[in-house]
Amino acid sequence: MNPATGSHGWMTVTVTAKAMEAEGICAFRLQAASTEMLPRFTAGAHIDVEVAPGLVRQYSLCNPSNQERGYEIAVLLAEPSRGGSAAMHAVTVGQQIRISAPRNNFGLIPGSGRAILVAGGVGITPILAMAEELHAQARPFELHFSTRSPARAAFRQRLAHGPFAAHVRFYADSEDQKIDLADIARSRGPDDHLYVCGPTGFMDFVLGESERLGWHKDQLHKEYFSAPASAGEQDGEAFEVRIASTGEVFPVPADKSVVEVLARHGIEIPTSCEQGICGTCITGVLSGVIDHRDFVLSDEEKARHDQFTPCCSRAACRMIELDL
Repeated sequence: MNPATGSHGWMTVTVTAKAMEAEGICAFRLQAASTEMLPRFTAGAHIDVEVAPGLVRQYSLCNPSNQERGYEIAVLLAEPSRGGSAAMHAVTVGQQIRISAPRNNFGLIPGSGRAILVAGGVGITPILAMAEELHAQARPFELHFSTRSPARAAFRQRLAHGPFAAHVRFYADSEDQKIDLADIARSRGPDDHLYVCGPTGFMDFVLGESERLGWHKDQLHKEYFSAPASAGEQDGEAFEVRIASTGEVFPVPADKSVVEVLARHGIEIPTSCEQGICGTCITGVLSGVIDHRDFVLSDEEKARHDQFTPCCSRAACRMIELDL
């Protein structure tokens, strides 16, 4: 455990800078409240932020990963807000807040091929950190950044005038500029990888069209900020969970999640998004087949059936045994 981390995995940080990066998007600089370094992270990582007591949201880190004395995040004020973004926009310089250690479900794949970075709106946050890391490693990449208008493009000046500006392309709906995914696909190499982050509809279009144009699924990488609208439409069936350490067995009704059922019996699994997009609650599975409903685990990880997200995923058999 990092010395700056409390007993529950939280760290206290101070907001040392706050600035409007684009229309509706506010950027924050966070530094450890103590003299300790913050934990290292890799590009694509995100943190949980307790924006108000009991209200936790996930935000991607957008600064270079070699900066250990501070983290940078950027937050879009959602319309309407469910409370998180509005609370975060109300945070002031000098205020102390609690955050988790960084987690990464969206890391860069090692290799010599090109990285095609595609960002929509505030999805630029993890993509920017990726560009910084790729540039520092002298790895080939290109960045395509699409927004509704130039005024809504966060970090535009940093991208347009920074050391890797030649690798960046901007697109704005207001100027009828669209990413040419067909052109990108034509120059695709077998070792290239495409990374996309942004609004759900934008991501689904980029991923679906890219796959249609010949990209293999294992070349496409994504991070959702919210679960797709269809995520909650699947019916559930009742099953049972066994706790390996005690042998206890609990029934999980069709309308309840594993997290909810276990919490009723005093077994708390840390959660954050409760939509299967952040990975906070990933739990080991010792036996059984899983009906995976998350947007975090890869197809390969899902096929092993040795871990799942109990906030939303379910059993595809009568009983599963959990490594708890």
